[in-house]
Formats: sequence, structure tokens, C-alpha cells
Amino acid sequence: MPLPGVPLTVAQFAALGAAESGYTELVEGRPVLSPAGLAEHNFACGNLISQLAGQLPAHLQVTYAPDVDLELAPPDAPGFVRRPDLVVFHRGAAGQALVRAREVVLAVEVLSPHSHYTDRLAKRLDYAEAGIPFYWLVDLAEPVSLTPLRLTPERSFEEAPPATTTYEARDPFPVKIELGQLVD
Repeated sequence: MPLPGVPLTVAQFAALGAAESGYTELVEGRPVLSPAGLAEHNFACGNLISQLAGQLPAHLQVTYAPDVDLELAPPDAPGFVRRPDLVVFHRGAAGQALVRAREVVLAVEVLSPHSHYTDRLAKRLDYAEAGIPFYWLVDLAEPVSLTPLRLTPERSFEEAPPATTTYEARDPFPVKIELGQLVD
């Protein structure tokens, strides 16, 4: 059992298990508690999973809120674990306690009133440094929008203009998302 106040490794964090309320992420070895998503947020996540699941190539799968080891520190050092709202990752990663960043193809955050800063800035930097190739920000405020971001060779994200009705893309896989269906 880790000592209180001592930064945790990813393995120590994983051994703690799930938080009782909300969820916990690990940032520079320190557990950070976030409140659970509101009903509208969770509904939108479920609808987005439904739309994505039918369009994924056979080698990919989508899941809700997995723990992702960002692999930003050696195993024996204070680590980084984020919990994106949705993750598309390689099927071979299923069944592990943590999904590794190198297995993630797309991380998605659905913005909540308590998460705007973290999702738009902190997680954007963390996911880029971890090498996650695609990141989507979904804003449920009217009009519902999806802002796609693509990793550059310099490990920063290039942001495309937000889509507000339908989002279509060829990368990281052919996909069409009807944004109005996320909240209806």
C-alpha cells in the first residue's frame, strides 16, 4: 500500500481499484478525483458509442471511460493515467487492466461544465505527448459540435474547424457522425 502523499506509479494506481464516486485519474503520480458525468453527458457518450461501433474496422473497438496509461514515465516513477470519455483502440488491448496509449487510435472527451479547462488544455497536452494520433472534443452546448484534432510530427495537435451538423472523416477510419443524434 502506497504511503499517503507519496506519488504513485501506474501499477500502484491500478492496484487501488475504482473510486466510490466519480472517477480518478493519475497526474504526475497524484490521484485527481473528477465528478461523475451528468445524465446528458452519459447519454451523449452512449449515442456516440452506438454510432462509432457500427463503423469501426474489425481490428478496432470502442469503449466507455477506460483507464489509459499515457506511458509518460518509466514504470517505477510517478505516472500518468487519464480516463477519456470514449476510446477507440486496437482489439488486442482488450482485457487488460489499463489500455496503453500506444494502442489508442482515438480519444474522445465530451465536455462537461467541470471539465472544459482540463479537456481543452491539460488533456490535449497529455494526449499529444503520449502520441495518441486523434482527439475529438464534443461540446453539447447548442449547437452540438465536434472538434477533431490530429497529432502532428512535433507531438502537438492540429485543430480542424468544428462540425455542427454532421462530422465526416477518412482518418483514422471512415466515419460519419450525426451530431444531433447525440442529444436526441
